[in-house]
Amino acid sequence: MSARLPAHVEVGAILRMAEAEGGMGTVLAKGERDAGSVLVVIMRRGENAGLHERMPGLDFARRYTLTRKEDPEDKQAFTEYLDRRTRQDPDTWIVEVDVDDPEKFATLLPE
Repeated sequence: MSARLPAHVEVGAILRMAEAEGGMGTVLAKGERDAGSVLVVIMRRGENAGLHERMPGLDFARRYTLTRKEDPEDKQAFTEYLDRRTRQDPDTWIVEVDVDDPEKFATLLPE
């Protein structure tokens, strides 16, 4: 098990990865600098957003996992969910990236 990166360093790396993939990223919610949770919203051309967050696996490693998908018929519900998450835990970071290949990008997220 490796030491965890400070949240602000991880967020910076995710934003740079999006740019390296020809996409773009932004911070929707800025959480606690060192120990905040990091949630990553990945989309393609502003559509089909998916929320990825660290979840423990059977090997106890915490990897990014798709935990929620945006409903194209009710995009507001996805936004409201993100708002609730930040109200419940103000230390949470939310990073949004828009890339051509969301599935590939999800596999590049740091462990």
